[in-house]
Amino acid sequence: MKQNMGKIDRIIRAALALVIVILYFTNNLSGLAAIILGIFAFVFALTSTVGYCPLYTVLGIRTTKKKVGG
Repeated sequence: MKQNMGKIDRIIRAALALVIVILYFTNNLSGLAAIILGIFAFVFALTSTVGYCPLYTVLGIRTTKKKVGG
C-alpha cells in the first residue's frame, strides 16, 4: 500500500475527525447524525494516520508530492 495522501490532506482529515469528536462529546451531535459522522470521523482518523485512502485509488487521485529523480 503506497501512500496517496499528502501532508495537508492528512492534517485536514485529522482536524475534521477531531471536530466531530468534540461536537459529539459536547452533546451538539446526537441520533443518526452522530452515528454517521462518527463513522466518518473514524475513517478520517484511520486514513490520515495511515496516509492511504482506498477511494483515492479507485478515483485515481494522489495528493502526495512527486519525488524528483525517481
